[in-house]
Amino acid sequence: MEVLRGEKPIAQICRERTVTDSLVYKWRAEFLSKAPEIFERANGSERNELAERVAELERLVGQLSMENMLLKKGSSFLETARRRNGL
Repeated sequence: MEVLRGEKPIAQICRERTVTDSLVYKWRAEFLSKAPEIFERANGSERNELAERVAELERLVGQLSMENMLLKKGSSFLETARRRNGL
């Protein structure tokens, strides 16, 4: 990552890590060639997970809305019945 960020010269990084500069250049080239594909796959799967989660939450909101409506109607029905019976 230091190489990609340009924090230090490659020669210095190679000395500190005891690797050859040709190996660092090879790793950098390989990473740069594969990075877009790797990040695209990661973003795609994350988007799918988020879409599934949103769909799940929308179903839950629909279910809860329906239950809320039924409970309100039931409560209204019970209140009307109590009034008729003088309670």
